[in-house]
Amino acid sequence: MREEEVILAIGSYPVLGSGDFLEPPHKANGQFSRSLFLPDEVINPHPRFRTLAANIRERRESKVMINMPVFHDTNTPRPFVDPTIPYERTLFPGDKEAKEGAALPDHIYMDAMGFGMGCCCLQITLQAPNVDLARRLYDQLATVGAVMMSLSASSPIFRGYLADVDCRWNVIAAAVDDRTPEERGKKPLAKDRFVIPKSRYGTIDTFLGSDDGQFRPEYNDLDLVYDNDIHQHLVDSGIDDLMARHIAHLFIRDPLVIFEELLDQDDSVSTDHFENIQSTNWQNVRFKPPPPNSPIGWRVEFRPLEVQLTEFENAAFSVFTVLLARALLAFRDINLYIPVTKMDINMERAHSRDAVLNEKFYFRRSCIDEDCQDDYLTEMTANEIINGSVDFIGLIPIVQMYLDSIEVDDTVHRKISTYLDFIRGRANGTIMTTAAWIRDFVRSHPEYEFDSIVSSAINYDLVVALDDIANRRRPAPELLGKGNS
Repeated sequence: MREEEVILAIGSYPVLGSGDFLEPPHKANGQFSRSLFLPDEVINPHPRFRTLAANIRERRESKVMINMPVFHDTNTPRPFVDPTIPYERTLFPGDKEAKEGAALPDHIYMDAMGFGMGCCCLQITLQAPNVDLARRLYDQLATVGAVMMSLSASSPIFRGYLADVDCRWNVIAAAVDDRTPEERGKKPLAKDRFVIPKSRYGTIDTFLGSDDGQFRPEYNDLDLVYDNDIHQHLVDSGIDDLMARHIAHLFIRDPLVIFEELLDQDDSVSTDHFENIQSTNWQNVRFKPPPPNSPIGWRVEFRPLEVQLTEFENAAFSVFTVLLARALLAFRDINLYIPVTKMDINMERAHSRDAVLNEKFYFRRSCIDEDCQDDYLTEMTANEIINGSVDFIGLIPIVQMYLDSIEVDDTVHRKISTYLDFIRGRANGTIMTTAAWIRDFVRSHPEYEFDSIVSSAINYDLVVALDDIANRRRPAPELLGKGNS
């Protein structure tokens, strides 16, 4: 890097796509994205990524349409209509889409895959001893994804405007939404096979079930779209119905990129064709079978966490997630199942500004199945889910029970306690989220005019402040907790 360059671990770069945000400046005139805001030069030069951007746009028959609600501050116009969108541009046919309704009033409009794939997250891959326990991890961790995302919220600014959300998840979902007009239900089915309710980036649509007896069919309350022929082939080959539906659901999507030299594969030794579909279904958890002829076992990816500014925060979220996963494997009577549609609602709520403090999430009234067979569903705050309440034990107490059940030396236990204290503070509001800290910084900046605009000068000072915190030149106990900065 050059002397004036720094690396930041933040969920979204605040002024990506805003004015001359690149050095040196580049015009937004690329053939692959055809974006009004992003030049193709920001795309990874590997052919896969430019091809992804072009193929999503071409398959969709339009540019992607990303709209995040703007934060209406004291001087923000109502309705807010972005004055920086070049509605008059006619370089590409898709340029007219913004004026024809793609850019919604009171929203921050973005039009390219780069806005989603320009975001950063904290992904954790967990190993399971066998397929049944991997299925258990997949199901149980999916239910906590939204509340964990609200704790890790770090993305309150997009394209130079303060947003009325704190997370990047919906930006990425819209950025890779390659569904055709028929698949989106905009036209009657003629060429395509299915109407598909969601982007290929989103929450899971079906639980896998496991051998603990806790799964009930009513938890899979979404009308699942899947390929009937693939489902039947899998069932005829000895795969159980739930797993067959999961795989057949993945294959309602087309491949986004295929390299010609990899077309002919021996499926007995390679899973490249499967992984081509699997790796472009981006969901809040991912079930990962072992590759053939490999010592790698059954894995589950936990995907909803936003990246944090410091190594300490990222370690805290990683350690907590791993310990929760180990507790779920050790204590088989713990049951976190809720209906899939309620998880979708939770994920939307988790985006909200200060969701960790103000929202309630659907969750089980008790995580011990026998305690509430029928009236099991309730709504709780993040604090109640993480730290517990009069009626609910809480996820941190579950982790502590697990730690008490294994031998952990004092040094390790003290380090883990520091991480758990941080997670506890994020949940109860004594420690701010990164998103809340960034929003407060902008709104208290002397050049901010309370109009939702994050100028280049404000962005510069913000980046300097974040870099100082990340490198421990600036204490921030309100963000990291006392003693951690």
